[in-house]
Amino acid sequence: MGLTIGPLAVDPPVVLAPMAGVTDAAYRALCRSYGAGLYVSEMVSARALVEGDDGSLRRIAPGPDEPVRSIQLYAVDPAVTAEATKRLVHDAGVDHVDLNMGCPSPKVTRRGGGAALPVRTRLVGAIVRAAVEAAGDVPVTVKMRKGVDDRTLTFHDAARAARDNGAAAVALHARTAEQLYSGHADWSAIGELVEALPDVPVLGNGDVWEAADALRMVAETGCAGVVVGRGCLGRPWLFRDLADAFAGRPVQDPPPLSEVVEVMRRHVRLLVDHKGSEHYGTRDFRKHVGWYLTGYAVGGVRRRALSQLSSIAEADELLGQLVGSETVDPAVVRQPRGHTHGPKPVTLPDGWLASADSLDVPEAGADAWTSGG
Repeated sequence: MGLTIGPLAVDPPVVLAPMAGVTDAAYRALCRSYGAGLYVSEMVSARALVEGDDGSLRRIAPGPDEPVRSIQLYAVDPAVTAEATKRLVHDAGVDHVDLNMGCPSPKVTRRGGGAALPVRTRLVGAIVRAAVEAAGDVPVTVKMRKGVDDRTLTFHDAARAARDNGAAAVALHARTAEQLYSGHADWSAIGELVEALPDVPVLGNGDVWEAADALRMVAETGCAGVVVGRGCLGRPWLFRDLADAFAGRPVQDPPPLSEVVEVMRRHVRLLVDHKGSEHYGTRDFRKHVGWYLTGYAVGGVRRRALSQLSSIAEADELLGQLVGSETVDPAVVRQPRGHTHGPKPVTLPDGWLASADSLDVPEAGADAWTSGG
């Protein structure tokens, strides 16, 4: 089973979800070493990119030997979207642009951005059209949530607007903004969207913790592919498992601790190379430690020491103390990783729900760089 997004062939039909502070070039390279797929960058703000923000420019920089450059763009203004897309495609040589319309961050939704934006379906269409026209032959896709909350579901109308204005695929994180990252993803909504949009690939996102979940999501919903986010935190080998599962091969057991240690060593060095600094690379690795060691009996003292490391030598020394054949506790393989907070009521701008047909761009600050989706 393969996935086609414009001219891009994605086989297996697996997409790495953009995650702020995680899916940098180092982590994309690590995940890609385990199997094929579409590996999307961290999200960048269209406005920040147009304004020449240094951090945004670093985030769109390609990794070494990256075969397909996929960037997620966060935008609320069609004109700014067009300019940012032109820069990505014509100046930076990007192969795929994904538009984030699912960020549930309160500081964004209260200004009309993120998951609040699909309330205004005409504006969604205008933003997608602006990106598509600027991108030329490069495919543009859209990632969204079910809606603001269970009373304000927007995914049907917003997905149609995206399709009608040239989106090459639509990805649905089957939670509402109110849920944030709590509860369970409603896969039935993915199936609904598949039926509603038979002429465009629909990708499913939410609660893919193991390879078997991906196969089950495809079987239950008919989606064209899966988007994997928190399930791969500290588990880049999940992409090997997904490749095996989609190819009909047996999925390997979770790696022993000794193998995890070697992956961690490699990840540290990739980050140091990516950051161009041993100090910043090792500090950035700290947040990954807990994810890698989830389910392995290594002790709190060693975990804390690794979460404070500041050099490659220190990392090698501390990781060397963990070498063993211990296997992961199977009870925690499906334990949620990363964000788990929610639910929380969504704050919207005054009168937002009453102005669904408006083409007015959200207020200043709605397109500030933030994380989530």
